[in-house]
Amino acid sequence: MERLLTGDVPADSMCDIKTLAIQTRVPRTGFYPKKNRDGSPRPAPYQHLAEEFERRLAQLRETGVLPDPRVAQIERLKQQVSGLKERLAASDAQIDELTEFRGRALSQIGAQRMEIEPLRDVLAAPSNVRALPNSSGVSAPYGSCS
Repeated sequence: MERLLTGDVPADSMCDIKTLAIQTRVPRTGFYPKKNRDGSPRPAPYQHLAEEFERRLAQLRETGVLPDPRVAQIERLKQQVSGLKERLAASDAQIDELTEFRGRALSQIGAQRMEIEPLRDVLAAPSNVRALPNSSGVSAPYGSCS
């Protein structure tokens, strides 16, 4: 019992009554109460050990000590899964936000194009509107705006 509770659990086993029975070479049924033929309960020969084992195991779990390495691994993996679920939810929210932003940006680009095309048509058509000369060789006094 002491070895199991301190974490010395054999491979392919758990920290439970079954492993305790195997390690002590006692039939597992010896740890559970029996019934007489008339239906009245009678204690098993090792029932007090099973109750002591379960009590001490519960105390260890309450204090945060997990003697079974598999249980500790399961707890660690559960925490890791919950962290990954949170990250996935945050990523999904960011993807939704960026998709919405992309839609707005495409809509604005389309609206700007619709404003620019008539202006180009006006500029290309013969009228009294003249284009300003290109000032690519001249620098602006305070720097370029582009």
